Amino acid sequence: MGIASDIVIIVIAALLGGLLAQRLKQPLILGYILAGVIVGPHTGGITVGDTHEIELLSEIGVALLLFALGLEFSLKELQPVRRVALIGAPLQMLLTIAYGFAIGRWWGWEWKTALWFGALISLSSTMVILKTLMSQGRIGTLSSRVMIGMLIVQDLAVVPLMIILPQLNNPQAGLPLLGLAALKAVVFLTLMIVAGTRLLPRLMTYIAGWNSRELFLLAITAIGLGIGYATYLFGLSFAFGAFVAGMVLSESDYGHQALSDIIPVRDLFSLMFFASVGMLLDPAFLLANWDTVLLLVALVAVGKGLIFAVLSRLFGYGNVVPLAVGLGLFQVGEFSFVLARVGVDTQSINTELYALVLTTALITMVLTPLVSGLTAPLYALSKRWFDHEALQTINLPRAGLHDHVIIAGGGRVGQCVAQVLQRLGLGFVIIELDLRRVEQARAASWPVIYGNASQEVVLNAAGIKDAKLLLITTPSIAVTQAIVDQVRRSHPELHIVARAASIEQMHSLHNRGVYEVVQPEFEAGLEITRQALLHLQVPASEIQRFTDAVRRELYVPLYQSRPDYLAITQLQDAARLLDLTWVPLTADSPVVGKSIRELAIRSRAGVSIVSFMRNGALQLNPDAASCFTAGDWVAIIGTAEQITTFQGMVKPVPS
Repeated sequence: MGIASDIVIIVIAALLGGLLAQRLKQPLILGYILAGVIVGPHTGGITVGDTHEIELLSEIGVALLLFALGLEFSLKELQPVRRVALIGAPLQMLLTIAYGFAIGRWWGWEWKTALWFGALISLSSTMVILKTLMSQGRIGTLSSRVMIGMLIVQDLAVVPLMIILPQLNNPQAGLPLLGLAALKAVVFLTLMIVAGTRLLPRLMTYIAGWNSRELFLLAITAIGLGIGYATYLFGLSFAFGAFVAGMVLSESDYGHQALSDIIPVRDLFSLMFFASVGMLLDPAFLLANWDTVLLLVALVAVGKGLIFAVLSRLFGYGNVVPLAVGLGLFQVGEFSFVLARVGVDTQSINTELYALVLTTALITMVLTPLVSGLTAPLYALSKRWFDHEALQTINLPRAGLHDHVIIAGGGRVGQCVAQVLQRLGLGFVIIELDLRRVEQARAASWPVIYGNASQEVVLNAAGIKDAKLLLITTPSIAVTQAIVDQVRRSHPELHIVARAASIEQMHSLHNRGVYEVVQPEFEAGLEITRQALLHLQVPASEIQRFTDAVRRELYVPLYQSRPDYLAITQLQDAARLLDLTWVPLTADSPVVGKSIRELAIRSRAGVSIVSFMRNGALQLNPDAASCFTAGDWVAIIGTAEQITTFQGMVKPVPS
């Protein structure tokens, strides 16, 4: 089967490695790299036949990684920490490169190898840090914002490093080549900004008009890889072109949809890339040099952590921030693998250095959750007690939060609830982890906390002790369960209204003590069924009995705990069955200018007139003296036969 069998082997091995990494609560990329080691040429057993073909295929993974990075890039995310991100991160990379260069020269490496080593260890892991911060409940803290801002700039710096470092192979010709590459990059960027920002959005609008998700996915993949290949033909990096294409698309109306669609394709090809990284690792070499590897890990972790901590302090961040940043960003990141592969492919570094860097990266990634978790106890040593770092809070009332509603999730459902509560003048606060939604809440002047609602520190910041109600609007059952479990441990008396995606999830939440559960798909299905039965002329009383029976069966735990909820539901069902029929009156209608009493509407037609819509104003419950005028819309209630009779009364008489 050739390369097809190799792909099958890698995918199956990556699945097993990913399951193992998930079980050990490690990033999936570590499992993919382990899978590559196992099926690589150095371990025996089931082995990939042609590693070179897999390496070529993995280049698509690199391009899609950077394409997605371009789609995700947003200057808004850098705004709160722009100084330390835009200035501090490049300064950190230069200092770390110098530090790595010094280590390499002390180790006896030639200057070019030492410089490559410094560049490789200067990058930290975005994937590992995000996973660690989320598990620790520190997303939304000031230190997390500093770390994420610096990581974004680091990831962007991969592109120029991929262009510059290979030129070190020929220092004499390097400067002219580098200047030419820079000129080409400027020309390419100019063309993309001028032409791409005009043509690509129009192209995506045209394709989106076909309403074909497959065609849309094919289009964005072709744009990312096609522009990358055009960049390669232009004499620049394939990955650089894909990154620029992503940046251009991110500014269009279809940027978010393009990112959500491309992520599965990116993840699949990224699997190939990380597996190919592992294939180059020789376990025998590592066993023979374990002491060197451990020394290198210690030097990188300590030196890099100190650089981050000192820079954070120099940029004005005090309290726990320097310690948290230093203990969080000491590791070597996944984009170092991308850069290292470029070094191997261009013969800029040898496989020995590659193996050392790869192993250092893996070990530091595994150590990150443990080391980062030491932030609180180490900070507590310098204080009598550890004050939790303040979360980012926006628009919170100065008087504090009292008798309010906590909305966990600021998506469409959460925003709809917030709008209603705001109109009614009821206090509320939103907890949201997505920065874009946080900015939307800020723009609407809603109180919002940037953080994870399943963490105690975030719930305390939301004033859960003084809250009247918690609404969980997120569609993820795992997130909902985590929030419920946390609230039930600390505040078991608080009433919770949650959202479930299925009947099974409803029962699961009921078992956790949540009795107010809404199942949107069920409610939508029941309403569509009601409308269908009405059109099929099923008697209204029969429809009501059916819907009541189905709803009782599903919501029986809720009805048992809240009898008033049953009454409200029955009233809502009854209101739905009182369907109004709106009848327009033209100027030549025979009823125009006459009153309801004069026409004897009730006795002649049998309908009840509920209201008039006249000149944009609604007049409810008109009395018998009310007259009909041209242009009125009349709302009536009655049987189908009665409505037909009334429509005949108001119909103009043919001349």
